[in-house]
Amino acid sequence: MRVQGAINVEDFRELARRRLPRAVFDALEGGAGDEVSLRRNRTAFDRIEFRPRPLADVAERDLSTTVFGERLSMPIMLAPTGAGRLARSSAEIAVARAAARADIVYMQSTVAAFPLEEVAACSTGTLWYQLYLPPDRAEVDNLVRRIAAAGYRALAITIDTPVLGNRERDTRNRLMSRPPHPRTLLQGAGKPAWAADFIRGKVDFMRGQLGAGRPGSPSPLSLDQTRATITSSSDCVTWKDVERIRSLWEGPLLLKGLMRGDECDRLVELGVDGVVVSNHGGRQLDGVPATIDILPEVVDAAARRLTVFLDGGVRRGNDVAKALALGAAGVFVGRPYLYGLAAGSEAGVLRVIELLRVEFDRAMALLGAATVADLDRSLVSGARIPSTLSPSAR
Repeated sequence: MRVQGAINVEDFRELARRRLPRAVFDALEGGAGDEVSLRRNRTAFDRIEFRPRPLADVAERDLSTTVFGERLSMPIMLAPTGAGRLARSSAEIAVARAAARADIVYMQSTVAAFPLEEVAACSTGTLWYQLYLPPDRAEVDNLVRRIAAAGYRALAITIDTPVLGNRERDTRNRLMSRPPHPRTLLQGAGKPAWAADFIRGKVDFMRGQLGAGRPGSPSPLSLDQTRATITSSSDCVTWKDVERIRSLWEGPLLLKGLMRGDECDRLVELGVDGVVVSNHGGRQLDGVPATIDILPEVVDAAARRLTVFLDGGVRRGNDVAKALALGAAGVFVGRPYLYGLAAGSEAGVLRVIELLRVEFDRAMALLGAATVADLDRSLVSGARIPSTLSPSAR
C-alpha cells in the first residue's frame, strides 16, 4: 500500500509501522506508565454519540473558521511533536509546508530538529510556537524575540512537564542510549529505507532553539541535553512565568496542558488568550481523564473569555466534529500526521490532512451542520456531556 492508497489514519499507522524500526515506532506510539490515559483518549470518543439534525440544508458546506482574527480553511490543526526527525529527515520542514498548503495551523515544538527561523522561512502558512521554558530564564527574552521576529502568530506555553513522564517503551527500547544499543542498531539495519534517511538527515534535536543550538553556535543540543532542558527542575512553569511571558509576547498567548476548569478565572486575569486541553497525548501523568471528557468543563469555565482547543485521541474527522460540538475552537492532531510523515514526508502529511478534511466535511453534512458554527451540544450525547452550555458560557 502506498501513500495515495491509504484511505484513513489507521492505514497510515500501518504504513509507518512497516517503515520504522520497532523502537522508533514505539517512540511515536507510546504513552506513560500503563498507558491508561493513552487508551482513554481514544476510547472516550467512542462513547460520544451523534444526534443528527434532520432536514437542514447542507448542500453547500463551509469548513472555514476564524481563530485570533485569522481565517483558516478548517479547525483541524497540527500539534507540536518532538519525534518528527525520527520519522523522517524532512521533519518540521515537511510538516510546515503541508500545513501551509492546506491552510491550517502548524504549531512547532521547542523540541524540533530545525531552527525556528528555518521552518518559518519555508512556510507561507500560519505558524504557532510551543514553548518549553529554558532552565536558564535569561534565555526566555531572546527566544521570545526570535519567535516574534520569525513571524509566528501565537505562543503556547506547555505547563504539564515539570518532570518527564514514565515512558517505559522508550526506557525498554533504549532508543537513544550512547553508544547505541546493539538491538537498536539491528532494528535499524532491518529497515534500510529508514536507516538511509536517518543517517542522511542526522538527529539534531532542538538545533537552533535554545542554548548551544542558537544561530552562530557550532553544535546542536543532543537528545540528553534536550531532555535535561525539558525536565529540569527550573522548567516547572509557575504563575510568575506566565505573567512574565505575557509581558514579553504581544500576540495571542496560550497555555497547553490544562486539564481542569477552575484555573480559567486566573488565566483570564493574567491576560492569557487561550488554552489547549491536553494530557500530552497520554505521555505524562498516567491516570488522568481523556481530554474530550474534560473539554466541556473547561469550555464552561472559560465562558468565552478564553479560546479553547483540544488534542488527544483524534483519529477521524468525526472526532473533530465531536470536539467542536462540545465547544472546542480547534482540534490538534499529532500522531496522525507523524504516521503520514513517516510514510511519505510532505505528501504523506498532506494526505492525512486531506483524509481528515473529507471525513470532517462528511460528518458535518450528515449531522445537518452547514458551517462550523452549527456544531453544538445538541448534536452529541454521552455520559459526561452536559446537555447545554452553562449560562456563562453561552
